[in-house]
Amino acid sequence: MTFALPYALLGLSAIPVLVAAYLWQLRRRRRAAVRFSNVALIRSVLPRQRRWRRHLPLALVLGSLALLGLAAGRPQVRAEVPVSSSAVILAVDVSGSMCATDVDPNRLAAAQEAVRQFIDKQDDRTRIGLVVFSGFAQVAVAPTTNKDDLLKAVDGLTTGRGTTIGAAILKSIDAISEINPSVAPADTGDGIGEGPDAQPVPGAPATPAPSPSPDGVKTVPEIVVLLTDGANTRGVTPQAAAVQAAARGVRVYPIGFGTTEPTQMVCTSDQLGGGLFDGPPGGFGAGIGPGGRNFLVVDEAALKTVASTTGGEYFKASDADQLQGVLNDLPKHVDVQERDVEVSVAFAGLGALVLLLGLGLAGRWTAHPQ
Repeated sequence: MTFALPYALLGLSAIPVLVAAYLWQLRRRRRAAVRFSNVALIRSVLPRQRRWRRHLPLALVLGSLALLGLAAGRPQVRAEVPVSSSAVILAVDVSGSMCATDVDPNRLAAAQEAVRQFIDKQDDRTRIGLVVFSGFAQVAVAPTTNKDDLLKAVDGLTTGRGTTIGAAILKSIDAISEINPSVAPADTGDGIGEGPDAQPVPGAPATPAPSPSPDGVKTVPEIVVLLTDGANTRGVTPQAAAVQAAARGVRVYPIGFGTTEPTQMVCTSDQLGGGLFDGPPGGFGAGIGPGGRNFLVVDEAALKTVASTTGGEYFKASDADQLQGVLNDLPKHVDVQERDVEVSVAFAGLGALVLLLGLGLAGRWTAHPQ
């Protein structure tokens, strides 16, 4: 057990002082007592009273003061709390490749249905936020328990050009920082990872080795569920963004969606947005970028690095059923987290009950000493 206000425990020093004063008062009474020659006669006149009854009310009052003193120190215990006591940020890829029909009817429609069901199944205490990303990332819905707002936003998703996975992680961090003061906003640098004209981080490796979370950093209960079907095409790299998330205790659970053989891209009129091609600026081609990287296929290496860096877990879903299964099973992986839970209310409540009990017994035994 730890205490948020340990200096408040100094008040407990008054308890031994009160005990000493009580013992001194008892001794003083004995010295001032009148001596009688016939003790048996006095005992026959006085009502019978057990000796411990004289001391129990005071012991209860002192015990209540001790409990209230501990409550003043704001005691905390390390306990597991359900994810429903926190928030889930859903970061959903809406790049043009989400129109690929290798998942029936297309990737975006399947993802929308899976996300809808995930939202519907959460209890009323769970706050859910929605981040969408293509050429840039934005918070579509701040963490909320209003499912209607979330479902309306999911139904209105449209596609755009480019895939900024790293920026989506940073935006998710920002969404968490708005509801958790212990999480600092993401450091985006000078335009890195933001906006359609953002540029890649100079000299950043495509897939660096996993970096462990900084020592002493406690994970926060809020998590990020990142759904993407491709590879980062611009802006800050997912690996660099993951380092920032890990430094803040934010865990990211990436989901790689789609097959390794994407077919033609066919979006409905409602899904059409700023562009239909998910790839680097400068042309259509077949989605093949520098180094032979296919931006229409999940970059599993990068997503696994994100998961290992932040303490999350990577999931693969090749079709709509697998995606639905991953989202349904997700609470089994992140249903509880360890965090410090303040229990001062319990100490204060127990102290108040003990105090009332002590005062009640004192009044009762004074009125009816037998």
